[in-house]
Amino acid sequence: MIEIDGSFGEGGGQILRTAIALAAITGKEVELSNIRANRPKPGLAAQHLHAVKAVARLSSGKIEGLELRSPRLKFSPGALKGFEGEIDIGTAGSITLLLQCLIPVALFADGETKVKIKGGTDVKWSPPIDFYTDVFLKAIREMGCEVQISMKRRGYYPKGGGLVEVRIVPSHHLNGFDLLKKEGEEIINGISHSCGLPAHVVERQAKTAERVLNAYDTEIKTEIENGGERTTGSGITLWRGYKSGSALGERGKRAELVGEEAAKNIIKELESASTVDVHLADQLIPYIALADGKSEIKVREVTKHLETNVYVTKKFLDVEFGVEKEEKEGEVFVIHCN
Repeated sequence: MIEIDGSFGEGGGQILRTAIALAAITGKEVELSNIRANRPKPGLAAQHLHAVKAVARLSSGKIEGLELRSPRLKFSPGALKGFEGEIDIGTAGSITLLLQCLIPVALFADGETKVKIKGGTDVKWSPPIDFYTDVFLKAIREMGCEVQISMKRRGYYPKGGGLVEVRIVPSHHLNGFDLLKKEGEEIINGISHSCGLPAHVVERQAKTAERVLNAYDTEIKTEIENGGERTTGSGITLWRGYKSGSALGERGKRAELVGEEAAKNIIKELESASTVDVHLADQLIPYIALADGKSEIKVREVTKHLETNVYVTKKFLDVEFGVEKEEKEGEVFVIHCN
């Protein structure tokens, strides 16, 4: 039995998601306590319940403590089997955070997993769906993973209502991710999106981002959905290679500020000698630990999320991570795993 204190590091849901996924993959029992102890509403939220249920379904696992606001959970996994089905988070709970738990497990199952997930596609404190489809998937495909994500409709806080279709083909073998050199110059791509709002909102978001990014080549598309009775909101995601920047609209926040915020976020990453952004770095930790061969990435900052994923991953896998500070081209941290 592996015991994990959920208050470690960033003390949020990532400890739970990584631990449950790696428990299922390794076949090791795990017990978590103090789940999400550092959050305003500690314990399990709806998205965590559905993430654990999905992994339990993949692994024929047994769970104790699976209820809203529970601070403790015990998980005993079985054999991994792919499945086809639907998951309705029922709130604006993040679809991408649920996928953070589901995808790595499905990669080691005995058959394909096809699932439709309803919830939030673009919500606070989680990766936007466009980051997942255009940055994260690009990275794990380099490692030999075949995962397809199709966004059918967006869901914003508080109503949710987004829909994503996912297909995961088992690989059982991951290649290392060795990226020590920055990628060559590329266009910054982006999507400025909204639902249930006037068309000028996405235009203003996009135009402001383009103005702030005037030193770069950009191609920002606009996407406007009707259906404000289902969900209302806006946002913009920008990406180039393995780096991204994003921002979400909210009541009282000008569209220009949303576009500016996303542009400044990606500029901070692009001006660094890093090879991946801070968000991709922490999400890659379990994958490079499971991979055969050497993995090396450069990141501008060692975040609490990255430290947390290293801590949890080492509980399940016999791996060592090296973290070295490098200052040749400005401060950057080299993360490597053999």
